[in-house]
Amino acid sequence: MEQVSAQKLWSNCLKVFQDNVTEAAFKTWFLPIVPLSYENRVFTIQVPSQFFYEYLEDKFIDLLKATLYREIGSDTILQYRILMENTTNTLVDYRGDAKSSTDKIVLGKNTNKVPNPFQKVVADDFDSQLNNKYTFDNFFEGESNKLARTAGETITRNPGKTAFNPLFVHGTSGVGKTHLCHAIGNSIKEQYPEKRVLYVSAHLFKVQYADAGRYNTTNDFINFYQGIDVLIIDDIHELAGIEKTQNTLFHIFNHLHQNNKQLILTCDKSPSELHGVEERLLTRFRWGLTTKVDNPDKLLRLKILQNKILHDGLSIPEDVVDYIAENVTDNARDLEGIIVSIMAHSLVYNKEIDLPLARRVIGQAIKKIEAKKITINTIESAVCDFYNIKSELIHTASRKRQIVQARQVAMYLSKSYTEMSLAQIGSLIGKKNHATVLHACRTVREQMEVDKTFREEVAEIEKKLKG
Repeated sequence: MEQVSAQKLWSNCLKVFQDNVTEAAFKTWFLPIVPLSYENRVFTIQVPSQFFYEYLEDKFIDLLKATLYREIGSDTILQYRILMENTTNTLVDYRGDAKSSTDKIVLGKNTNKVPNPFQKVVADDFDSQLNNKYTFDNFFEGESNKLARTAGETITRNPGKTAFNPLFVHGTSGVGKTHLCHAIGNSIKEQYPEKRVLYVSAHLFKVQYADAGRYNTTNDFINFYQGIDVLIIDDIHELAGIEKTQNTLFHIFNHLHQNNKQLILTCDKSPSELHGVEERLLTRFRWGLTTKVDNPDKLLRLKILQNKILHDGLSIPEDVVDYIAENVTDNARDLEGIIVSIMAHSLVYNKEIDLPLARRVIGQAIKKIEAKKITINTIESAVCDFYNIKSELIHTASRKRQIVQARQVAMYLSKSYTEMSLAQIGSLIGKKNHATVLHACRTVREQMEVDKTFREEVAEIEKKLKG
């Protein structure tokens, strides 16, 4: 009954939206919204992504609120449910309120709330969140990962009691960091079934912590994590700029390390290059072994390709395999993607798998692979170079016009070209909050609309970023 009621209320709202925005905007930003529930004055809508949510808050929040107030009631609270990409269909709810829009409300999966993992106390029921398909058997050794793999195997024999605690593994995306984490965890579970091993992404860790804070279960959250025997946190750089979550991790880290529990962390940068993380936490990351996993060399790339071909029962000529290994050099993920693309082209176009087909597919793929990755650091450098100011100045509280403008442009471009949240962008650029970043983005857009010179300046910076 509740679902029908929410649908009916939303249908009335849609009529108002359709009268107040262009047809294109209505189809793009309002039709994809799914009304979920209306209960206790809270109207919950589901949107397809974090970007979608932030765009609605930026462009249409006044219209949304005015319509809800008129059609439902002036005390209506708007709540978004967001499907977070790349997190196994995890859902996060946000309140549509300028003052609290970064507060996570609920954590669930597949549109249903699931129990928080820290409520589980029986070892037999404990879910390690490990993927059984990632093992040491299919994590092939090469010069690029030899130290990390050796350390991982050493840890599995005596977790928490080697010099490799914590193990901090860093490297670019797709080089095998996550695979190694699961391989270590699976091997420990096999040898020590009684140990509580947990794999968690840094993103999920911060969402769980925010959820615990809202429901006053922070002590349960901390107690749960302090009871883990082997804690594996993937992509720790996702905690950059989130001070409260870092502070809690600091205390959990200390407790586990002091009690000889094993910690394993992965990151896209080394601790010395990791900005937005407290120094006391970085110091602890360096207590054990810090090792980099590089892009695989040709010999390792051949091993990965041959395993993929054997595992999937494919038939690909040796000269094609060698050509792929020679020309696709970045990471294992790209290698597997190329195999899939070649097979697809062969089937769809009824072409034999040969060198000409491989050259064509790889030629198309490498253009995408080689696209320059734009980060907050590269944006900051490009903006400061353009305005001829020192990078550190945009992190100060200076109100000089040129510095304020550079800071705002950096925030605007970071919002446009990275997947960072508003809160993370603000934390990394001048330690500002998400509202300041939102204001900066609006200011830049509005100035671009009326100031041709400024618009050309921003375009010039964008050109350098893409070049």
